[in-house]
Amino acid sequence: MVDAIGRVSEIQSLVASIAAGGATQAASAADASSTTDFSGSLDAATAARTTPSATAASAALPTGLTTGSTPALPSTGDGAVPANLQPLIADAANANGLDPALVAAVTRAESGFRVDAGSPAGAQGLMQLMPSTAAGLGVTDIHDAAQNLGAGSRYLKQQIERFGDLRLALAAYNAGPGAVSRYGGVPPYAETQAYVDRVLGYYEQYRGTSAATA
Repeated sequence: MVDAIGRVSEIQSLVASIAAGGATQAASAADASSTTDFSGSLDAATAARTTPSATAASAALPTGLTTGSTPALPSTGDGAVPANLQPLIADAANANGLDPALVAAVTRAESGFRVDAGSPAGAQGLMQLMPSTAAGLGVTDIHDAAQNLGAGSRYLKQQIERFGDLRLALAAYNAGPGAVSRYGGVPPYAETQAYVDRVLGYYEQYRGTSAATA
């Protein structure tokens, strides 16, 4: 009788142990499921938060950056770009991630494609670099076309990156970045405002020429 009672107690203990183990496994499974659900929700929330900002940043890229192709700049007629300068303009633009049509437009507005051009303020060469600016950009011969175009393109790219807007970058190229920052836009200088419009007009012309000959 005692032996029988002992066996019953052992069976009851075994059943209780099995039940407790099952409950623990169920709780662990629930915790794992909860953790998985939370991780999935966190990933989804992170994606939802970061994706729109990345898309917005892409959409906000300013014009004037490289188009991935070299435009067929005109060598005759209105706005003709000297044939010997076309590869130098393309190289300078591509080295700095700019549209060659934009570099050509700025060069035309600045000097009419003349290496020996100068201004009363002391700017020199094709893209009318101030000697101090040229020196800061590593130019050793400001009248060397390749160096002048390379440095001018690099300076223009810096303004595009700084202001994120082509009109403001052109205004900064003409009047200085300090003036653009001070006025919070294109400075109210007649010369600068006319310059910006002139360069943009040339730029559209060269881009149109490229599209027409593609």
